[in-house]
Amino acid sequence: MQDPEPILEIDDLTVMRGKALLNGVSWCIHPGEHWAVLGANGSGKSTLLNVVNAFMGPARGSMRILGHKYGRDSWDAVKIRIGFVSGTVHNLIDDGEPVVWALVGGKRAMINFWGEAAEEEVEEARQILRQVECGHLLDARWCQLSQGEKQKVLIGRALMARIRLLILDEPCAGLDPVARENFLGFLERSAARAEAPTHILVTHHVEEVTDSFTHVLLLKEGKVLASGSKETVFTSENISETFNAPLELNKTERGYRLEFLGSPRDFGI
Repeated sequence: MQDPEPILEIDDLTVMRGKALLNGVSWCIHPGEHWAVLGANGSGKSTLLNVVNAFMGPARGSMRILGHKYGRDSWDAVKIRIGFVSGTVHNLIDDGEPVVWALVGGKRAMINFWGEAAEEEVEEARQILRQVECGHLLDARWCQLSQGEKQKVLIGRALMARIRLLILDEPCAGLDPVARENFLGFLERSAARAEAPTHILVTHHVEEVTDSFTHVLLLKEGKVLASGSKETVFTSENISETFNAPLELNKTERGYRLEFLGSPRDFGI
């Protein structure tokens, strides 16, 4: 039996902007995997996202997503299968936008929906709002939502487009501790669904890497420090090297926690 085609396959990717923002990055994601991407500021996380979304082109290397090769195939067919949840997106949505319309706009690849929506699109949006645990927002407008609710609705907006890959760019930024825990619980339930798209979570915080994430990519200074299953990559040694500080990574019943073993000066900071 032939192995399923990778969701994403990057080989020897280098991005230059005066200097190498990414240098020789290789990364492969197979169906059924959910990945967390961690690294310090300036490690290349944002650049990697920009390349995957085709906001930025590589100087060297190759990239295939869902069987399409960057630079050879039309990327429009790829973009509609990728959901992107970030603060940048929700800042573009008008305060007065009805939440249901924000979801319908996701199916049309449109921010701030205009025109007429078919009744079946509106009904699908209502069903997905319930699916992302926001059924109480059926009649709400964007300005009435909390930060956590906006993140959930953006995931619902992505699901409207029948995506295969969901990228979450620091989705807990700006959430208070209780809202963050609620959102992470939702994310865990979302990723556990049989029909869930592949999740990529980009974060600085090990606490946000919930049980549903099967693999980890660690970036440092534009290079891959470690990549693979969470059990093999998520170690105190690797995390210490990633953040250039003496750290101990502990797994508790409530998830991962970091503890400093000494002063950051021990690592030359």
